[in-house]
Amino acid sequence: MTRWLGVLALVAACSSAPTETKHSTLPPSNVQRGYATWYGEAQQTASGERFDKNAMTAAHRTLRLGTRVRVTNQKNGRSVVVRINDRGPYGNAARIIDMSEAAARVLGMIDAGVVPVVVEIVP
Repeated sequence: MTRWLGVLALVAACSSAPTETKHSTLPPSNVQRGYATWYGEAQQTASGERFDKNAMTAAHRTLRLGTRVRVTNQKNGRSVVVRINDRGPYGNAARIIDMSEAAARVLGMIDAGVVPVVVEIVP
């Protein structure tokens, strides 16, 4: 009996709630769907670096700064890998990522301003 209690205690200890992973702010599949916007002017980013509209960077509300993600424009299939270095977008909850101007150009979204996207964490 004591042996079984020990086994049960060990199983209970191992089955605790999962710990947060490095990039746990996306669903378990590490994929998020929503809308992307872009911005071309800012003074400083949440990471502390100066904003560069020509860099392949983006803003996300919750992903860890420095996370690399692949953003795919669902209208034309174009994709780009960017580094999260800022926070945003703010306002509309359907908008999940703000792209730098350079990244927005690669995605072909400059004229549209807002496009449906898939965001995936790059290992």
